[in-house]
Amino acid sequence: MRVWDTSHLLDDIPAHKQASAEHVYDPADSQANLYRIRFHFKQLQARLILGLVLGFLLPNALLSAYFHFQFTHTLKESAKLSLAAVAESQKNTIDLYLQERVVNLYNLFHSKDFSLNPTQEQMDTLLASLKNFNDGFVDVGFFDPKGVQIAYAGPFHALLGMDYSHEAWYRTLLEDNRNYLISDIYLGFRKIPHFTIAIKQVFDNQTYMMRASLDPDKFYIFLRSISQGKEVESTLINHQGIYQVVDPGRSQFPNRSDYIPPAASPAGVEEFERDDQKMLVAFAPIKETPWILLAMQPVSVAQAGMIKARLVLTISLVVISLLISTMIFFTIKRLVDRARRMAEKGQQLQEMLAHASKLASIGELAAGVAHEINNPLAIIMATSGVIRDMLNPEFELDHSPEAIYKELSVIDTAANRAKGITRKLQDMGKSRVPSVVECDVNGLLGEVVASLKKVELKPKHIEIANNLASDLPRIFAEPEPLRQVFANILINASDAIDDKGTISITTEAKEDTILVTITDSGRGIPPENLHRIFNPFFTTKGGGRGTGLGLSIAASIVKYLGGVIRVNSIPGTGSSFTILLPINAQAQKTIKQHDK
Repeated sequence: MRVWDTSHLLDDIPAHKQASAEHVYDPADSQANLYRIRFHFKQLQARLILGLVLGFLLPNALLSAYFHFQFTHTLKESAKLSLAAVAESQKNTIDLYLQERVVNLYNLFHSKDFSLNPTQEQMDTLLASLKNFNDGFVDVGFFDPKGVQIAYAGPFHALLGMDYSHEAWYRTLLEDNRNYLISDIYLGFRKIPHFTIAIKQVFDNQTYMMRASLDPDKFYIFLRSISQGKEVESTLINHQGIYQVVDPGRSQFPNRSDYIPPAASPAGVEEFERDDQKMLVAFAPIKETPWILLAMQPVSVAQAGMIKARLVLTISLVVISLLISTMIFFTIKRLVDRARRMAEKGQQLQEMLAHASKLASIGELAAGVAHEINNPLAIIMATSGVIRDMLNPEFELDHSPEAIYKELSVIDTAANRAKGITRKLQDMGKSRVPSVVECDVNGLLGEVVASLKKVELKPKHIEIANNLASDLPRIFAEPEPLRQVFANILINASDAIDDKGTISITTEAKEDTILVTITDSGRGIPPENLHRIFNPFFTTKGGGRGTGLGLSIAASIVKYLGGVIRVNSIPGTGSSFTILLPINAQAQKTIKQHDK
């Protein structure tokens, strides 16, 4: 299917029509076209840049945000896992340390040289042996079945003979199934913080115990020596949160820890605030004693390395994105500028071609006018010669008034034909006084169809199918020229139908435009003629039928009214002419500009 748009015959088309997909270059206003081209390429550049933002930067930003979130989550989890590994390692080391101290005491208690009534020398030897294993041992004592310390070696001699049967650690070990116990830190009879390792043994159905105390300061030094990680602070607390081993500079016994692990979780890592500083704390229970190891580290320190890596990656990503965006922006700008210059050159070529086309049309018009007027003039000259011969006695022709009247009728017919041609040319030139009023398009179509049915459509079997919108708004126009437009297109539709067929007339309103569509079931228009049908004097009817001015005049009138004609045609199937007429005051403005 070929489509031909007569907008190339129009100027002053309303702005909302210029954006149509079927818009054709108008050579009448070069500056307007240049402005339109530049505006179009500005819009194109803006859309491309917007596409750059939406297509490149926005997904990149979303991906960056997603990876930043994932990286932050991984960063936190990694810091937690690292601190948890440190706490687990320290916990295992502490368990092993305490087990070794228990074994040290157990071996002495069960040695073959040990006596249930040890002498002071033997006790001193036992203490020296314990200190040889670890210098954290402070003293050592031996208890009879009643809980009285009957032997002692160490710096607190007043403890010899003390009754420990009511001490908490003693009662717990006595009632427990285990053979050893490591107590919480406490003051005891010596009024100095320490904790006790005690072992029980049954001899002759009586329970004897041996205990040794450890120095918390030496234990803290050991805890510091096994600390791993930067600024990791390790402490030991019991289940009530009381410090067992702690940095003396931070707290003293029996203070409570500012963090107590949840009772439901035996081990884990959490985040909390201490002294307005976010801290990570990993907690793990000590197997050999009811203590909990706390390994604390500032969040900023725990995540420092990965935060630095994230910062480097973020800056690199931003810089790379800006560089790529800048390259794409300037590439788009250069390409759009080049395309705009090519379009402007193309417009200049179109102006030259349009000017050449105008000259060709003028030549064709002049040739057509000469041909169309020469025919009736030749008839007039030939008929006047016949009358002259009839009046010459030498030829002895019938020169009666009836014969002369008959020849004069031929002259009148030819003169009227020439007059009709000049009148149609005047109509094309708009040599008339405008009379713009509100018009009912449906009513005008009805009048034209009724008139044509009496003459043009009467000899053929043509069915008129009306599909007229009931709420069609009125338009500003000149009624008579508009009737002529409808009549010319309907006559052409009738001529395209050989005998039987259908002409459909449809009206509708879209936005600020009325669309009148006239469709026939005739022969259609050959593709090679489609672009010429609005040229003056172009006709395919032959046999002297028509002057080829009907569609040209229709196009000029529609142009005058501020509208446009579009044609769709399929050879062998039919043609469809769509007349677009503006509804609003733009029509009046266009007509006034034409009249000026």
